[in-house]
Amino acid sequence: MSLNQGVDPRTGEPVGDPIPDTGAEEVRSAVQRAADCAPRLAGLAYADRGRLLSALATALRRSENELVELADRETALGSPRLPGELARTAAQLDMFADVLRDGAFCEAVIDRPDANAVPPHGDLRRMLVPLGPVAVFAASNFPFAFSVLGGDTASALAAGCPVVVKAHPGHPGLSARIAELATEALSEAGAPDGMLSVVHGYEAGPALVTDPAITAVGFTGSTGGGRALYDLAVGRENPIPFYGELGSINPVVVTEAAVAARGREVAEGLAGSFRLGTGQFCTKPGVVFVPADSGFDAQVTDAVGPSKPAPMLTARMRDAFQSGIAALSEVPGVRELVKAEPLDADGHDVLPAVLAVDAETFAARADVLAGECFGPVTVLVEYRDSDSLHRALRTVPGSLTGSVHAEPGDPAAADVVAALRENVGRIIFNGWPTGVAVTWSQHHGGPWPATTDPLHTSVGATAIRRFLRPVTYQDVPDELLPEELQDANPLGIPRRVDGAAT
Repeated sequence: MSLNQGVDPRTGEPVGDPIPDTGAEEVRSAVQRAADCAPRLAGLAYADRGRLLSALATALRRSENELVELADRETALGSPRLPGELARTAAQLDMFADVLRDGAFCEAVIDRPDANAVPPHGDLRRMLVPLGPVAVFAASNFPFAFSVLGGDTASALAAGCPVVVKAHPGHPGLSARIAELATEALSEAGAPDGMLSVVHGYEAGPALVTDPAITAVGFTGSTGGGRALYDLAVGRENPIPFYGELGSINPVVVTEAAVAARGREVAEGLAGSFRLGTGQFCTKPGVVFVPADSGFDAQVTDAVGPSKPAPMLTARMRDAFQSGIAALSEVPGVRELVKAEPLDADGHDVLPAVLAVDAETFAARADVLAGECFGPVTVLVEYRDSDSLHRALRTVPGSLTGSVHAEPGDPAAADVVAALRENVGRIIFNGWPTGVAVTWSQHHGGPWPATTDPLHTSVGATAIRRFLRPVTYQDVPDELLPEELQDANPLGIPRRVDGAAT
């Protein structure tokens, strides 16, 4: 049996107790418990389901010191990052409890019989119901917010779907401990058995995705790994939705007016953003379009300055970063403004890099230059006019975010915003993408390869929609209807009745 061992990215030394892989029979058992639990969880009152989410949030907060220490040993993300991420994760669970109390998420719609309609219709009532057991793949770079109790898990549980989490091998000890705390908290709160399980090991992933009882998958990770699992999900005898967040380069456009008015400020913001968390954010600004001969390249170089090495999460990520930098640098016409020399160290330390290339070369070699290089690197793409800018922008693959830095009344701003909207899920004005608020209005998604389904978000209240499906009841007696659709509206939830919101 294989073992999962945490590694300290600062030293490269193993930490914590080894966690054994979950065998095929154990994976099947976890999924079966989730399937047995599904009707009971779906049948809980919204308030009771919300109470279970809040119990998980409380368990995280009570064990903050222990969990942050465990997370730091396996990720080296340190403070204030890890305490802030734990707080965000707990707040997200509480937010979904609020979503349940509000009740609008179920999209209750009623159309009473109408003999005069074209065509005439009887009594039609529609709402969203849970899909069933969900598999969630934890991410490497957010050991709390996109892991065992992260956004995919929180939204699926809120929807009424039991969850089986595939832990990430980058922080196995933390994942195992959070699973213990979550199991205890749910048991004390009276949750149905099988509501949440955690499995470990590479083989557990395909086993989960192909298990007939799994109804949907949430995934955050690499494009290659995500695509392989996506193909398994849609290739099943009964295909299921696969909500994958994969690769994103998050284009930024800086206008001539912005460079002229506050170039140094923008350069300093970029230097902070692309190096944040050693560049291991899915929203890292990976490519920045700037006016040619504007001096912005020198401003960015100054802003980065002499840098201290910082660790990446795993040795594999460190090696992939170095290989990615080499591939980018080998493209003819690419200049290395800040060079990331490989380090001879036992840990996973790397140095940041800044590259520059003209817009024409970028467009011609977008197959390499527009690919995601995970880690602290950004590529400045220098454009000479609006035409060269927009030709280059059209070669950028789908991304989670697109940003524009412009000035009031800037004539370039409108066209840039319109161009970005075609290919990203969130547009940021005069700001940086590294930071995703957990709100009702948030959208964290985008066209391929940013995600496998640009219609949905993995962050924010509407993330719950991924794990629900619509059912219409036609001419069903009131006493047989779910409470959400009964005439008296006993839950007091927002509904649309005969076309009018109530």
